[in-house]
Amino acid sequence: MQNVTLNVQGMSCGHCVKAIEGSVGQLEGVNEVKVKLDVAQVEVSFNETQVSIDTIKETIDDQGYDVK
Repeated sequence: MQNVTLNVQGMSCGHCVKAIEGSVGQLEGVNEVKVKLDVAQVEVSFNETQVSIDTIKETIDDQGYDVK
């Protein structure tokens, strides 16, 4: 399992949390997703043999948020 913390801009409410946790959480290989609105970060625990960090970033970007 690999753990990564991504800086994500544009998150502001509970809907943002649900959108990101829901979409990233459905990716095969993702074990856990935690959105931290107060620090604009998303923590992801995933199996790097099943899903890439680029796929995770693209999924967040597809929800309308800016991954730094």
